[in-house]
Amino acid sequence: MNNLLEIKNIVKTYGDFTALNDVSISIPKGSVFGLLGPNGAGKTSLIRIINQITMPDSGEVYLDGEPLAPKDVDYIGYMPEERGLYKNMKVGEQALYLAQLKGLSKREAKKRLKYWFDKFDISAWWDKKIEELSKGMAQKIQFIVTVMHKPKLLIFDEPFSGFDPINAKLIAKEILQLRDEGATIIFSTHRMESVEEMCDYIALIDKSNKILEGKLDDIKREFRSNTFQIGLETANPKEVEAKLKESYDVYPADFRTINDGLKLNIKLKDIRESNNLLSFLTTKGQVQHFEELVPDANEIFIQAINKNI
Repeated sequence: MNNLLEIKNIVKTYGDFTALNDVSISIPKGSVFGLLGPNGAGKTSLIRIINQITMPDSGEVYLDGEPLAPKDVDYIGYMPEERGLYKNMKVGEQALYLAQLKGLSKREAKKRLKYWFDKFDISAWWDKKIEELSKGMAQKIQFIVTVMHKPKLLIFDEPFSGFDPINAKLIAKEILQLRDEGATIIFSTHRMESVEEMCDYIALIDKSNKILEGKLDDIKREFRSNTFQIGLETANPKEVEAKLKESYDVYPADFRTINDGLKLNIKLKDIRESNNLLSFLTTKGQVQHFEELVPDANEIFIQAINKNI
């Protein structure tokens, strides 16, 4: 079984509104899977179904090859966008309580919490109340109680909300470490730079429908435009540009290089022409810059949503 989670033909309605329309997604084991989409697309409804907070109208969810069952909550860690800590409880008391709800003994819970509190250098927070902490500090506690029972499936909904860049990088590193240790992670965010940095696979939901799914590298290949950005130091820029226009679609480019020179975007009919292009440029001057313009996650998101209008 290569997929930890199989979501098959899920339909969820609220009155006359369809939140999920026959959505199927496969989430490979040991991966970070980006669940993406605009606000109101249906992502939260799907996450709530996986967590068995709500039930689908039709369709099935399988965890490790078996139909999702109530007992499976012990194998899932969920960090919602709306944080669920009790503000008036002390940090340590609350963390112990939540750990025991996930099936850990008090002794084992204390051991695991000590590991995480020491790792994040927050042992001094143990007797503080949640309301005494900043949003970012409370986020660290939320992260710890999500992961401390070592679930096989982790779901993070906007996990970097409230974090400064340093702590966001710290949490991102921990999420990737958990993946490397065998956890499967669903990662829902609007921060496309985080998707680019962390996700192995993505699915894009829009208007209740899945419109895109697959390995991020494969999706990038699908959306590539065969366009190269070039910078060339040459004695005859106009002549070189005119010659290029005989064979390619050429338009101006704007990027920084150490030296001023000819800067162009060149669209090829076939990616295999790139070697010929580079060989031609080297005969005309000093190549300062030669890069394929591969779409990033943000560009893919925008293009796919616009196609679905």
